[in-house]
Amino acid sequence: MDKSLVWLAVGSFAMSTVGFVFASLLPAIAADAHVSVPFAGYLIMAFSLAYAIGAPVLSALAGEIDRRRILAATMLVFVAGNMVAATSGSFAGLLVSQIVMGMSAGLYAATAQATAVSLAGPEHRARAIAVVVGGTTFAVALGAPTGSLIATMWGWRGTFVAIALLALVCAAILWLRLPRGSRGIKLTVAERFTAVARPGIPSSLFVTLLYIAGGFTVISYIAPLALEGAGLPDIALPGMLLAFGVGAVIGNLSSGYLADHIGATRVVVLSLLMSSGFSLAIALTLKLLPHDVAGPVLIALMVPWGIIGWAFPPAQASRIVGFAPELAHLTLSLNASALYFGIALGTVIGGRVLEFARPSDLGLVAAAFPVLALAVLAVSVRHTPLAAAE
Repeated sequence: MDKSLVWLAVGSFAMSTVGFVFASLLPAIAADAHVSVPFAGYLIMAFSLAYAIGAPVLSALAGEIDRRRILAATMLVFVAGNMVAATSGSFAGLLVSQIVMGMSAGLYAATAQATAVSLAGPEHRARAIAVVVGGTTFAVALGAPTGSLIATMWGWRGTFVAIALLALVCAAILWLRLPRGSRGIKLTVAERFTAVARPGIPSSLFVTLLYIAGGFTVISYIAPLALEGAGLPDIALPGMLLAFGVGAVIGNLSSGYLADHIGATRVVVLSLLMSSGFSLAIALTLKLLPHDVAGPVLIALMVPWGIIGWAFPPAQASRIVGFAPELAHLTLSLNASALYFGIALGTVIGGRVLEFARPSDLGLVAAAFPVLALAVLAVSVRHTPLAAAE
């Protein structure tokens, strides 16, 4: 395996950490910016929308530019965005930094996967993509809890500085290690969206959006959920995120095995059903149990919740590729955009729940989204002539 793939994965790790650690930073950022926690949630939405829009649009514009230059440049822009966030004294500055980081992360992700495929060759395409995408999984497992711990010790600004330093080192290594002259195929934005016309793909992208929206209705506000809803201390947040991350790694690794043995669609259905059940369990735990019991139970739910939550993405990606294998590079990019649109939607809805209700109500609202996704999936399977990855 080309060692450059490892550094492509480290870059994915650094960029994805921002998206997943932000939830634990919201209360501190809101206090310093003199806004409410739900209003601070717009920062997560800004990052997610910038990522979702930036990935297809910017990668279309940069199609024929040397990938080495694109990756190094996007990493440096990402470093600048982190430093703007770390030194910002206003909410507007933080909002701009999130947009900059989201767009650079979206372009990096699309370019890094294409670069990995070109380095590994067609015969090792899946493995190369898995290595790069693995950086995102480890961002959930290690990046988010480590970033939360840094914030507990040195403040939320210290988290952004640490991510910027890691990204700077990664940019330098990618510039030195990646081959020159690797260029992509120039495709317009319209050409990149031609895959949407294939049967089964639009509904599948909608399922991704709904599922992720439900999860991030809760995940984006894990801090108020744990601190206010369950009465846990600040130091418990890194432990909770670590437990969720361990579950995410287990779910991600086991999803492929299960999909190969029982079919990707069945894994997706199980994920939808169990995700709704866990959201209800979180809500009922906070509503029915006293704080001294609810807190430990909430922590205990993190590992299985992470397993269920992260069993969905690989299986869903497998289904989507199955509809049009020859367009995998396009459909997977669109699926990533749907995922980040889902994060933005979930963040907005969760914020509105906190404005008018209690943290415990987040789980009740979140539980509805997988059910809606299941209904969309049922209709699409019935009307799609090509069944993907049964």
